[in-house]
Amino acid sequence: MTALLQARYRWHLPPPAPSDDLGRIPGVLRQVLRARGFTRYEAAKAYLEAHPPSGTENPFRMKGVEAAVERIAHALKRGETIVVYGDYDVDGVTATALLLETLQALGGRAKPYIPNRFDEGYGLNKEALERLHSEGARLVISVDCGIRALEEAEQARRLGLDLIITDHHHPGPELPKATAVVNPKQPGDPYPEKQLTGVGVAYKLAQALIQRLAPQRQGLLRRGLDLVALGTIADVAPLTGENRHLVRLGLHALRHPTRQGLFSLIQVSGLKPERLSAIDVAFMLAPRLNAAGRLDTAYTALELLLTDDLWEAGRLAQQLDVHNRRRQQLTERIVSQAEALTVEDPENPPWLLFAAHEDFHSGVIGLAAARLLERYYRPVVLVQKGEEWSRGSCRSVPEFHITRALEKCNHLLAQYGGHSVAAGFTIRTRDLPRLRACLDAQAREALAALEDLRPRLDIDAQITLNEVNLRLMELLRWLEPTGTGNPPATFLFRGVRVRSVQPVGRDGNHLRLKIEDATGLREAMAFRQGAWRETLPRELDLVGHVVADAYNGQYRVQIHVLDWRAAD
Repeated sequence: MTALLQARYRWHLPPPAPSDDLGRIPGVLRQVLRARGFTRYEAAKAYLEAHPPSGTENPFRMKGVEAAVERIAHALKRGETIVVYGDYDVDGVTATALLLETLQALGGRAKPYIPNRFDEGYGLNKEALERLHSEGARLVISVDCGIRALEEAEQARRLGLDLIITDHHHPGPELPKATAVVNPKQPGDPYPEKQLTGVGVAYKLAQALIQRLAPQRQGLLRRGLDLVALGTIADVAPLTGENRHLVRLGLHALRHPTRQGLFSLIQVSGLKPERLSAIDVAFMLAPRLNAAGRLDTAYTALELLLTDDLWEAGRLAQQLDVHNRRRQQLTERIVSQAEALTVEDPENPPWLLFAAHEDFHSGVIGLAAARLLERYYRPVVLVQKGEEWSRGSCRSVPEFHITRALEKCNHLLAQYGGHSVAAGFTIRTRDLPRLRACLDAQAREALAALEDLRPRLDIDAQITLNEVNLRLMELLRWLEPTGTGNPPATFLFRGVRVRSVQPVGRDGNHLRLKIEDATGLREAMAFRQGAWRETLPRELDLVGHVVADAYNGQYRVQIHVLDWRAAD
């Protein structure tokens, strides 16, 4: 049975380190930095201290910011009604809250608008713009949406409604004709950081407004850093460059929360503010905030971020927690349904998992797609099927750029957009079979030629169990915040012996292990690996993260297993 235990990932060990001048950095941390390409002390120091990249201190370097600030200043001076038009995910909601607070603090008559996922769909829509204009709005500022809204921008122009678009998604071949377009990914933009999220771009606009109109009020920017951290982590943006700088500052703010709503949400999630990490935000706070827009209205999350009322904050946090539990149930159901529709042989899944069904909940199909991607490592397209129109959500592997794939099928789509590994679209239901054929052909061509279609797991260093201690944890904290683009340190432990195996969790889905090598004995947790309890070899090569776990008020260090294989 031992031969059956094969690694789920392609393990990638760092090559021998080139010459470097990292000698002033302690042991294992030095190995980790070498594995990540750092060879010069000054560059490594700037990374460890999360310095912002050169040039990012000036938001006016971003194309469109000057024109946007000029138009907003005019609206503030004349007392015009300004609408901040957001998206219903965490990135959009935090961007809406941040820009709304900034405009109101500068004396603006600003109000929010977030479309309903189910009635209006994603992004700017003509009916909403017409309604906002009729209600007296003279300036609309989009956040986290609008970069492909060509017809909507033209509608705003016809109405006499000025439109400023701020977004971070990839532009199409043509930009909307708006008063200003602020997006670091647009052609000709010299701003050095291209990976900002929607809330990151909104923050740069707020920074420009304060620099130009109220330089004495820098505290407004500091107040918004918690929102930047929330939105950036929730949108799975790379935690490198300026994102890393802003998120580190934002996490510090979250550990000392001044927003009553966030304090209540942290409590409802069972977290301790002073120990909050990027992982906690990604897996505990963000899903609860996202659940509002997925199942009902994102205004619940927005109100939570903005309220100062203790009782209202508690009520909203509890409501989001209830939504989140419902979201989890729906996600599990869709995963099971989609799996039954698309995967006949789990050992040999199709190149593209494509499932459409009337019962799929459009608010959570993206989460279900992500779960299936994790399970099968294949691009996944799930579609909530309507009578005339259907809405789809896509998640993909790095080897298959899903938004470019949709571009090649754009003659079938009414609307689409996204990133390299995540996208969404709207389509006439009658065209679903043709879309499936179009995407399937591309996936087959891109993936079938690959020799080994498994996710790659980059290993930072090989260490012994004796090196797993609190001193190591203190050094690894310099890598925070960790996440996409800056993963936690990953270690290889060779030839460890399994002393004991204990199933834990509901139905024994997880395993608690006691492992040893020639240097020491440690505890390890293998989540969602309960099926290996009876057949686990007694000697393993094991890859995992080193984490500090709080137990009865004390810290203990353990290994969280990512992958394993029978020892060489």
